Amino acid sequence: MSASGGTKAIVAALLANLSIAVAKFVAFLFSNSSSMLAESVHSLADSGNQALLLVGGKRAQREATPQHPFGYGRERYIYAFLVSIVLFSVGGMFAVYEGYEKIRHPHELTHWYWPVGVLVFAIIAESFSFRTAIKESNVVRGRKSWKEFVRHAKAPELPVVLLEDLGALVGLVLALGGVGLALLTGNAVWDGIGTLCIGVLLILIALVLAVETKSLLLGESAGAEEAGKIEAAVVDGDTVTGIIHMRTLHLGPEELLVAAKIAVSHDGTAAEIAAAIDAAEARIRDAVPIARVIYLEPDIYSETEAAKGPDREATPGGPAPHGSGH
Repeated sequence: MSASGGTKAIVAALLANLSIAVAKFVAFLFSNSSSMLAESVHSLADSGNQALLLVGGKRAQREATPQHPFGYGRERYIYAFLVSIVLFSVGGMFAVYEGYEKIRHPHELTHWYWPVGVLVFAIIAESFSFRTAIKESNVVRGRKSWKEFVRHAKAPELPVVLLEDLGALVGLVLALGGVGLALLTGNAVWDGIGTLCIGVLLILIALVLAVETKSLLLGESAGAEEAGKIEAAVVDGDTVTGIIHMRTLHLGPEELLVAAKIAVSHDGTAAEIAAAIDAAEARIRDAVPIARVIYLEPDIYSETEAAKGPDREATPGGPAPHGSGH
């Protein structure tokens, strides 16, 4: 995923949310609408979230150190996870509380044209932000469905902005519906119900983001397509005859660790095997440029041992039994 594409979408969302937050808060002051207050806090929380994503992207660019030899790429995952926490607490829980209070103690709306006008303006502004996020995501999404893109994207920024913008648009429609029903019926409870629905929506989006970013924090392997390219690049059919087993791990959205036990011909010299490993590493980097850290360990593949069972870990090159060397 292009980091520049993610940054463009984040900046667009940040500018939109800052302007919308100010407009919503002014509308709340004039109208006393709880939906507008919830939406003001929502937009303010979204602005803070986008700032967190920008900070995470900047910190992730730091050079590796002896204490952190694989670099700081995962900082982007950490800050994306913080976004889900902020969205859940500051956005969702506040809106639920405000909606509950407004249902218990409804207040008549005043100057109705303020919230309606601001909500229409906010829908237009959020639509432009959402359009930018969709456009930037389509560059890297390929043939994946939107659900697959959100679930399997290794870079968290675009999925986060997409879900935030989608939640913002739906929330604005809910707020407009709550205010509209309150005006039509003369019952301000509808404004509270709209606020409550906004809170539930934000909590659901926050939970989805938390689950996906937690998986990234734990460490995800390369996608099936990238893993296939790596496996094809390792084997040259001459010195390197196969892969005994392989592990991949994303050190960051654009940095992949590859570790593999590779089968080599038993009559190759040390120099030939070393040259074959160097060549395999070069082929991997050509096939998958984000494969930055590569460890290949040569071993002799035994068909007899492999025939003992389908578990590839039981073949030579797998984990050695406790108390024995390899």
